[in-house]
Amino acid sequence: MKIDVLTLFPELFNSFQEWSIISRTIEKNIFSLNAINIRDFSDDKHKRVDDYPFGGGPGMIMRPEPIYEAISETRTEDSMVIYLSPQGKPYNQQLANTLSKEKHLILLCGHYEGVDNRIIDNFIDLEISIGDYVLTGGEIPALVLIESIIRLLPGTLSSKESYMDESHYSGMLEHSQYTRPRSFKGLDVPEVLLSGNHKKIDEWRKYSSFKNTYIKRPDLLDKLKLTEEEAEILRRIKKEIEEKN
Repeated sequence: MKIDVLTLFPELFNSFQEWSIISRTIEKNIFSLNAINIRDFSDDKHKRVDDYPFGGGPGMIMRPEPIYEAISETRTEDSMVIYLSPQGKPYNQQLANTLSKEKHLILLCGHYEGVDNRIIDNFIDLEISIGDYVLTGGEIPALVLIESIIRLLPGTLSSKESYMDESHYSGMLEHSQYTRPRSFKGLDVPEVLLSGNHKKIDEWRKYSSFKNTYIKRPDLLDKLKLTEEEAEILRRIKKEIEEKN
């Protein structure tokens, strides 16, 4: 996979390439990351890329010309152009899975009060929002997309199970995790995890995953089509919590 980022702050992505899993993935030639400075495509002698909004109002708007030129220079027949925007489609694991199958992503990072809407309407394939809040620019959302996507690429992690067991991949939260010591300040690791009985461990992890989801993100369960076995697990969890309360 190739990812190009159109930004006013390419240095942020240059340093990001040296970080942990990103660096290892680049070294393995699994994907490449390139930061492109939108100012390089400005015909203004001061390399300005913004101007006042028509109709008045606060702030500045990114002009269409340099963005169009940057997209045109970068785009190929395999490209998907994404604009990081608070008005975009909510980002989730399912969308990350879909994007991980693309060959070439171009991520446009807006700034100021946004970009000229003629760019959005005519040259953007998809708008994405990482949450219902406003940030100064699209760089941090772009970093979120990059990391969440490349960890799904074959060869990035040691095994497929490394991400398949994680929260949200299956539509639920991950099961609780424990490590040494077995006892910490009087708090013990669940005995089943020490039993060596893999069938019992798998059952416990499934139960734990449902319990974490029910307690922390019950809205996720509304989106799932449960089997009778899973529905029974959920009934047990609800009864357990009711009895404790």
